[in-house]
Amino acid sequence: MVLKAVLFDFNGVIIKDEAIHRELNDELLLSENLPPQGKEFWKVCVGRSDRAALTDLLKSRGRFVTEEYLDKLIAKKAIAYRQKLEQLETLPIYPDVSQFIEQMFNSGYKLAVVTGAIRSEVEFILKQGKLGLFFDELVAGDDISESKPDPQGYLLAIDKLNKLYPDLNLLPSECLAIEDTFAGLEAVKAAGVQAVAIANTYPFHMLQRRANWTIDRFADLEFDRITKFFEASEGQT
Repeated sequence: MVLKAVLFDFNGVIIKDEAIHRELNDELLLSENLPPQGKEFWKVCVGRSDRAALTDLLKSRGRFVTEEYLDKLIAKKAIAYRQKLEQLETLPIYPDVSQFIEQMFNSGYKLAVVTGAIRSEVEFILKQGKLGLFFDELVAGDDISESKPDPQGYLLAIDKLNKLYPDLNLLPSECLAIEDTFAGLEAVKAAGVQAVAIANTYPFHMLQRRANWTIDRFADLEFDRITKFFEASEGQT
């Protein structure tokens, strides 16, 4: 088999915004008269969609809300998130990710973002960061009913790429995904996709056994070695 597509998680891979999301989640809980508790953000929210995370955060406090009310909370957070970004002089995009994405694009790979973040947030950041033109597809939290660690987002991205390029005949085994969280890596594995873990959110040693390759930064990724792995796997799937 050959490598045909590279799939990117968004939060924690392209943009360094976990601290912003934690702050906004805490503010939402406080607005609901629910004080934030310890490490719950890391246990419940990291790597998951806002809908899944907020649902579980509220349920853990005995608060069950309607989908309509949850939509309002998500919209409220989205407005606050946009305001936070607009207050920054520069977007907190990881320093070497732009170069890596452009390199993958110029090498002829199909590129997609697979994230639980809402579409408007992702599109805004990709546009502001001048990265949007490099991506063929985007699967956002708005597009899925199941958040990572469910593989739905990755499988949908592959399906969308096949529809966009009917002659591509893309299989999960012909994709490489880049993730930074446990939930994301579980989703990649469940989708049958090869995984790179980047130690932006968790330490290197905590990710090593969960991925095919683990790196500290994009510059460390030995891409020639990865493409040779795919070529060597020809006929084994």
